[in-house]
Amino acid sequence: MSTLIVIPARLGATRLPQKPLRDLAGKPLVIRVLERVQSMNTGAAVVVATDSEAVLAAVRDAGGVAVLTRGDHPSGTDRVAEVAALPAYRAHDVIVNIQGDEPFVAEDAVEAAVGFVARGDFAIGTAACHDHASILNEPSIVKVVADRTHRALYFSRAPIPFLRDRSDAGVQAGLILRHIGIYAYSRTALERWVSLPPSPHELTERLEQLRPLADGLAIGVGITSTASAGIDTEDDLRRANASWPNPVQSSLSPTAVGTL
Repeated sequence: MSTLIVIPARLGATRLPQKPLRDLAGKPLVIRVLERVQSMNTGAAVVVATDSEAVLAAVRDAGGVAVLTRGDHPSGTDRVAEVAALPAYRAHDVIVNIQGDEPFVAEDAVEAAVGFVARGDFAIGTAACHDHASILNEPSIVKVVADRTHRALYFSRAPIPFLRDRSDAGVQAGLILRHIGIYAYSRTALERWVSLPPSPHELTERLEQLRPLADGLAIGVGITSTASAGIDTEDDLRRANASWPNPVQSSLSPTAVGTL
């Protein structure tokens, strides 16, 4: 199947102003993400989707492909869909959304998400990794709960699952899952996703993946061994610069891709 990877890079982030253009080890963040994706052995076409002329210029100056999209998209997936609908990209069967703030995204996470769609297990795939109870009270870190078939039950910035009695028991059972901000879609699922109005849960939590869940679309969650760290805040950016080029990873024992 032919795969297209789109990196949405919106300039108007509020928690980290000018996020795609912020410096990470001497280059704009969006370029570090582009370089990471290009280094993967995916065989996919890669394009940055942005609402900013400045980001467009930065990507093209770095030798990448970029498309200027509308500025009124409510989510990154809507921006990805605009690019996927262009004549140049309509032949691609699987579309992958790797957010423009994930410079440490792991190749096995991308493979896990794409695998769900390529095999026909789910029309939408994403990824997560096991982590410590310390992330539960961090609203900048999105958590996910999945069932035994890998189907996502809910995503939240809130502490899910709530560890009522013993926090260490939840860790040992592998219940705490940090969501990794990538998505793979079949073309049909992507088109359906963006045809839906934003759901109340999506608007409340500011999590776009709650839109398809609210409409009954299933999302497969592949569990990877790498806890890649997205960059949402000034503290995240400082940590990324301090640790570059090594990603910030979980200290939990590695877990095989696809296990829960």
